[in-house]
Amino acid sequence: MEGYLGLCIVLMCLTARTLALDGELAELAKMLRDNCVEETGVDTALIDKVNAGADLMGDAKLKCYIKCVMETAGMMSEGAVDVEAVIAVLPEELQNHADKLRACGTQKGADDCDTAFLTQSCWQKACKTNYILI
Repeated sequence: MEGYLGLCIVLMCLTARTLALDGELAELAKMLRDNCVEETGVDTALIDKVNAGADLMGDAKLKCYIKCVMETAGMMSEGAVDVEAVIAVLPEELQNHADKLRACGTQKGADDCDTAFLTQSCWQKACKTNYILI
């Protein structure tokens, strides 16, 4: 199950918009999204705007939503993003993004929510056409 959660976070960050989630992976992504929406109270319209092509916004609840997803998926702990863990579960067709993720590293912010947001913002800028939020 941990491998699937890891893949979920990678898909959140880098999935091509044309790649459809199905089966168990779709269930895990929905569960992750629902849990983190409930935990943070984020307005899902913000997530939808990002998925429609908008840049990530500095909304406090959105920042903490991103942190929740990353921590739940095991890609962030104690305020640091485990970029190598993200890269390790990248599908082969997305491995060309590995250097971009490494270049971003962990973008330290004022708190863990801000760190998750800044790191994801770097990933979004580096991979804009392939970026989605679950």
